[in-house]
Amino acid sequence: MLPGGAWGKRKPRGRRLGWVRSDARGTMWARQEGLHHPHPHTVVRCPSSSSSSVSCSGDSEEEDMGLLEVSVTDIKPPAPELGPMPDGLSPQQVVRRHILGSIVQSEGSYVESLKRVLQDYRNPLMEMEPKVLSARKCQVVFFRVKEILHCHSMFQIALSSRVAEWDSTEKIGDLFVASFSKSMVLDVYSDYVNNFTNAMSIIKKACLTKPAFLEFLKRRQVCSPDRVTLYGLMVKPIQRFPQFILLLQDMLKNTPRGHPDRLSLQLALTELETLAEKLNEQKRLADQVAEIQQLTKSVSDRSSLNKLLTSGQRQLLLCETLTETVYGDRGQLIKSKERRVFLLNDMLVCANINFKGQLEISSLVPLGPKYVVKWNTALPQVQVVEVGQDGSSYDKDNVLIQHAGTKKASAAGQAQNKVYFGPPRLFQELQDLQKDLAVVEQITFLISTLHGTYQNLNMTVAQDWCLALQRLMRVKEEEIHSANKCRLRLLLPGKPDKSGRPISFMVVFITPNPLSKISWVNRLHLAKIGLREENQPGWLCPDEDKKSRAPFWCPILACCIPAFSPRGLSLQLGALVHSPVSCPLLGFSAVSTSLPQGYLWVGGGQEGAGGQVEIFSLNRPSPRTVKSFPLAAPVLCMEYIPEPEEGESGDEGHVAAEPSAAVHPTICLGLQDGSILVYGSVDTGTQCLATCRSPGLQPVLCLRHSPFHLFAGLQDGTVAAYPRASGGVPWDLESPPVCLTVGPGPVRTLLSLEDAVWASCGPRVTVLDATSLQTQQSFEAHQDEAVSVTHMVKAGSGVWMAFSSGSSIRLFHTETLEHLQEINIATRTTFLLPGQKHLCVTSLLICQGLLWVGTDQGVIVLLPVPRLEGIPKITGKGMVSLNGHCGPVAFLAVATSILAPDILRSDQEEAEGPRAEEDKPDGQAHEPPPASRVGRELTRKKGILLQYRLRSTAHLPGPLLSVREPAPADGSALEHSEEDGSIYEMADDPDVWVRSRPCARDAHRKEICSVAIISGGQGYRNFGSASGGSGRPAPCGETDSALLIWQVPLTL
Repeated sequence: MLPGGAWGKRKPRGRRLGWVRSDARGTMWARQEGLHHPHPHTVVRCPSSSSSSVSCSGDSEEEDMGLLEVSVTDIKPPAPELGPMPDGLSPQQVVRRHILGSIVQSEGSYVESLKRVLQDYRNPLMEMEPKVLSARKCQVVFFRVKEILHCHSMFQIALSSRVAEWDSTEKIGDLFVASFSKSMVLDVYSDYVNNFTNAMSIIKKACLTKPAFLEFLKRRQVCSPDRVTLYGLMVKPIQRFPQFILLLQDMLKNTPRGHPDRLSLQLALTELETLAEKLNEQKRLADQVAEIQQLTKSVSDRSSLNKLLTSGQRQLLLCETLTETVYGDRGQLIKSKERRVFLLNDMLVCANINFKGQLEISSLVPLGPKYVVKWNTALPQVQVVEVGQDGSSYDKDNVLIQHAGTKKASAAGQAQNKVYFGPPRLFQELQDLQKDLAVVEQITFLISTLHGTYQNLNMTVAQDWCLALQRLMRVKEEEIHSANKCRLRLLLPGKPDKSGRPISFMVVFITPNPLSKISWVNRLHLAKIGLREENQPGWLCPDEDKKSRAPFWCPILACCIPAFSPRGLSLQLGALVHSPVSCPLLGFSAVSTSLPQGYLWVGGGQEGAGGQVEIFSLNRPSPRTVKSFPLAAPVLCMEYIPEPEEGESGDEGHVAAEPSAAVHPTICLGLQDGSILVYGSVDTGTQCLATCRSPGLQPVLCLRHSPFHLFAGLQDGTVAAYPRASGGVPWDLESPPVCLTVGPGPVRTLLSLEDAVWASCGPRVTVLDATSLQTQQSFEAHQDEAVSVTHMVKAGSGVWMAFSSGSSIRLFHTETLEHLQEINIATRTTFLLPGQKHLCVTSLLICQGLLWVGTDQGVIVLLPVPRLEGIPKITGKGMVSLNGHCGPVAFLAVATSILAPDILRSDQEEAEGPRAEEDKPDGQAHEPPPASRVGRELTRKKGILLQYRLRSTAHLPGPLLSVREPAPADGSALEHSEEDGSIYEMADDPDVWVRSRPCARDAHRKEICSVAIISGGQGYRNFGSASGGSGRPAPCGETDSALLIWQVPLTL
């Protein structure tokens, strides 16, 4: 699969000059790009704008219209060869030579595969008499293979020239840019990718209906040296660009800064990633169309479902083969069968799978199944019911539950023919164990009051009982977790019974793995949100005739909330940060539907009226306030400081020696009156840990941190640098900071890079060394002295900047400081704001391959940028949100959390997991965590296991009774810390499963990433509706500060 990404469908366009001009055969694109070419008289085919793409039926026009015919063997590039390795090369130069060798070998192998497709399959099939495949079908099956081969043959010629002079130039990046930035390459590969599904279906059909064709394929495979099938050869063009990307990433890692090839390699990575993204999106759309067509064939022409599927309004969000299961009254499995389940943007469809025909051809080409639709239902009526939550999400008294796999029974007979689903039995057993433990705890307390000594009736025995019950509960919890992690239980509406009472039926699917289960629950949840009025549509593409985008392939507006409590609604927004929780609270099912776990800190204020901080919890699908507190002055900026990674702290020995002084995550606030405040995170009680005043009491306009310093940008053009401290507060705020003057005006924004800090003052940006604090260089980002740089965001090897006036944003290279691109945002918003000539950019954010741009008109624009370490050039048309603010977008921020990697444990790890994991405080293998955290973790283990609370046993004599093994006898570790209600109240919420199981050793495994984007500004406005407001009542007034929160599907 190519790297994923959301792109609009490419508009047909006139083709630029290809490889050869038909009137001057010697002029090749390789020569046009200044590349040496050893064969100036080779004639190469050139697709013209009249060459048509292939229709789905295969009845296409002649493929070769407007093309110069030339046989493949006309181009025989010399095999590129590296000369003997010179002496005195650095280790990096040696590695670069090896990577170049891999590129040459990989390209040679690819070109040979393409030649085999033509010479071993296409040519014999065209010449065969009697024909087993008509000439027209042959052209459909092998559409554009010749052009792709010619493209890469030309690339090979240029590559051999580069290889020959490698030791003197050591440049390869510009060759990739010249070869693969052509619109020609995208056109040819697009045609191939779009036609691939169609080509495979023709091959499948021929295999089933023409034995001679099947025999031909088998014979060719047996004769080939590597036994690769025709399908294996034809899928290679789809995999080619990801292979190139991996090779160039390796080359870039081994290319030092300042090397003449470095910028070229970064640009080449950008070109290849962009190309791969576009092809991937087209492949996704083609596969989606093919799946819906296959499903439509299984439905009768007259049915309402057929009309829905053929209306062209349906998007396929997810489809997968799941196993439907039915259980008996003792929890035993009665039957199971594979089903194909389709999640469309507004309905869920389940189909039986029928494989018909010879299965032997599936080894030569993947065999597609035929479907028979079993049921379909509207999406809003589908409910996910987790194990252990049966009573919470629907009204049992008014709904008769019937299992999909059982025969219909009357309401009276239902009681005798109960159908159990397995895990609820485990949940009941777990509740019984809880009750028993409560009784044993009471007995233990009574035993502790005995005056005499009695055999078998003492504290040791009583505590053994408690620990034994807790171990049983731990085993039961693991059984429930295991049963739930691949089990998708859906409650669907059925027809009412004779009395008119609604009947719902439960369907239980087993997913192939835990990731699949999470994906289904997440996409069902987001697809329902996508059906709300404000998301229909939520985004428009101005460059594509104002075409609206499918809600699911762009961020979905999840909610709009007031930024401050009612008494502070008139306050102006200053800044927002997301503080992730240090230990994941939510468990298996809740991760799929909640916002990224943690807390939003929103700061603001008003001149003369002081400031305020509002803290929201994100541990449910919609945020809610958990704390707010006033401040002496308005908040202008905030910075979240995570726990320092190993090696970042200035005095490691001191920190290791005193674990109690370990640094927890903190939030730094900069105020209008020059105060800098450092607060502990919600996990540690939100207390103010330290405070200081800036030099000269200058307003603190921006804060950024590096591993060694906290930087504050001040109103008078000074950057104050506070060094890292070794105590419980991360920064030394008591000593005077190092003050660096960067200019006469205010320092509006700071950007922390790996080894440098960029500070803006007016139109100039100064680059400071992050360690020595020396000025490295400065450059002019804007030619107008009256304009200031107001925002800077980094992605890959580039920094995007916005300015105090004008609607343009500019891209600069992080290494050479070169100005690489400029984009005018106003051109994308004119259709939303007709007559609005002056637009200003007020906020910037880069997240998951998208550049978010907020404007002073409340409009938000999204522009695609590459995600890799190349140059983040804007490479696509972009989208405009129809949901925005009534005033300027004050900020754009991202909330992200990595979710529960322990969910993805293998069965072997699952078997040994609980014991190995819970014996370690906080999941750390070697170093003991700080004592305060041990106390908190013990409380948390007790307080929030799967929806049951253990009564506190801290007051009992003897060692602390916990769900884990008892901690080592250490007074500080056994302290019973008080629970923080804002965190733990979720244990009482029946809609949420709560787990608290950090697992450091699983960090290297694949992660689940949850992302939300938050915009802040005045009020809420829907630009799509005529009245200017959406059909739903706005949660706040037009002048009140509001937050809009967008969600994107979980990145798995």
